[in-house]
Amino acid sequence: MDILRSLRTVSEASGPGVVDWERAATAAKAGTDPGSLALSDAERAGYATDVRDARTRLREVAGIEFDVPDAIEVQNRHHWIDASVDTFRNVMAPIEAAATGDEESAGVAGGSAGGIVDPAGGPVDLPAGDLTRGFARDLSRVANTGSMAFTLGFLARNVLGQYDPLLLADEPDADHGLYFVHPNIVAVAASLDVDFPRFRRWIAFHEVTHAAEFGAAPWLPEYLESRVERGIEGFTGGGGSAGSDGLTAGNLPVDALDTEPFAELQAAMTAVEGYAEVLMDRAFDGEYADLRRKLDERRGGGGPIQRLARRLLGLGLKRRQYEQGAAFFREVVDARGIEAAGVVWERPENLPTSAELDDPAAWLVRVDP
Repeated sequence: MDILRSLRTVSEASGPGVVDWERAATAAKAGTDPGSLALSDAERAGYATDVRDARTRLREVAGIEFDVPDAIEVQNRHHWIDASVDTFRNVMAPIEAAATGDEESAGVAGGSAGGIVDPAGGPVDLPAGDLTRGFARDLSRVANTGSMAFTLGFLARNVLGQYDPLLLADEPDADHGLYFVHPNIVAVAASLDVDFPRFRRWIAFHEVTHAAEFGAAPWLPEYLESRVERGIEGFTGGGGSAGSDGLTAGNLPVDALDTEPFAELQAAMTAVEGYAEVLMDRAFDGEYADLRRKLDERRGGGGPIQRLARRLLGLGLKRRQYEQGAAFFREVVDARGIEAAGVVWERPENLPTSAELDDPAAWLVRVDP
């Protein structure tokens, strides 16, 4: 881990976008210990066995058919950064395009101001205002690249496992991914004082549960993608120009996220997380009360810097999604059974609304699973 190298890399951010993605990933890896991937043959076999057993058990308990991705990877933290940076880039692409469009409409050319030349090869005398905007743009790119490097590094040190449905991917037909960040699983098992193979199995069951959800709902990736795209379109004013009501150079609307697409996205993700929690409780083939308690404590714990980072990255929202979604599905399961809860994945109209998440009885009346 080399913090100075990370800072130097961020300071060198360049290019036409609002984030220098290559340097963001490089800086994140420079500031993050990759961790060891020295797995024994038994540990490698353990991951495969856990995934296979989770698939069988979840099919039995949930009563739904699904498969798991062919791409099952045991990663270190740097591998996770490399696997995830394109997802962040794809989510940010419409915002970058809108911001770039605003700069061009305002007369700010790409590249640094000092490097602009006219077609004849001579230097261009830019007005002071253009030079100021160029400097502000470059400074903003460095700040954005640093923020993204921090985000990637923080998550790489904390993510245990991940099911990747390849939302907004360049090749949407590519096989979904199932990742396990081995150094983090080892470290957290030790910090929680739990048996590593048992904890690894718990994480495998959790991620395979997400694979079960997306496998049972082939429409779900497109549904989530459409809400992200519509939400960002509203956020950017439809790729708006300077002076629009959407994204303008240096002017973001404070209520930009208060839109119907993002509300629907949040409700859907709350259902995804909540169903996984409840199904896990019924499918895991062992005692789990201590794991659940310790993991819940970990979600809200850590030092002041970790707590601040979680707040800045919106991870508190994810915790609320777990809690609200789990409460919703527990009430549904208590009333109608686990298979009735699985009806939520039959079609998009069966997803609970934001209001129904707080009123499961209303969902039961509407959907009648």
